[in-house]
Amino acid sequence: MALPRVDIVVPVFNEKENFSVLFQNIQRCVQADWRLMVIYDRPDDTTLEVASPLSASDARIELITNASKGVLGAIKTGFNKATADAVLVLMVDDPLEIIEKIDELANAFYAENATIAVASRYMNGGSHTGGPLLKGLLSRLAGVSLYYVIGLPTHDATYATRLYRKSFLDRTTIETKEGFVFTLELTLKAYFGNEKIIELPVHWEERVVGESHFKLAKWLPMYLHWYVWGIKKRYFPFLIS
Repeated sequence: MALPRVDIVVPVFNEKENFSVLFQNIQRCVQADWRLMVIYDRPDDTTLEVASPLSASDARIELITNASKGVLGAIKTGFNKATADAVLVLMVDDPLEIIEKIDELANAFYAENATIAVASRYMNGGSHTGGPLLKGLLSRLAGVSLYYVIGLPTHDATYATRLYRKSFLDRTTIETKEGFVFTLELTLKAYFGNEKIIELPVHWEERVVGESHFKLAKWLPMYLHWYVWGIKKRYFPFLIS
């Protein structure tokens, strides 16, 4: 049986310390037919000090300049460049437990013909430890409440690490302007488009090397916009222009 094919989109910004660990974990743990798409903004990004020699020796690593800027621009660049049916967004600081779950996510994604396969921290069997308390509480509240209030088929609507169907990405406009809010937007659009969404439990732990680029205060209004949009879409569609 052919192995599932996955394009792994990894946005980076000065991740020299984390990238070599990420690559070693992928190389050791992932049996799927993978390509690692490393998206960077500038040629002086320290990640390239490690990624460039690895890319020269392993054709599965592709270094791609961000067509825009910032993490959302990097991820959209990866989406556009991807060619596999399954496109995985992966953060360079995702813990080993997430890497070990990639094959299971990919196999379930293809076996169930899903549009999105969610690495879910908040379903039974998953967990979320470390990081700012408020950030964790808000992400859990958003995911679990949307699961019960509108029937969104995942308990984790905001965690960026998940698999997407390439054809869905190609036909879906991302309206979010920056940050990781696109995750909630795409998940809601898939749900209301009657696309199949599945979830598998994962254990997530806050990064231990480097600095997180998550900006809660700046992005919270955008999360709230899509959260309210989802409720309106479910119960008051006439209020959506």
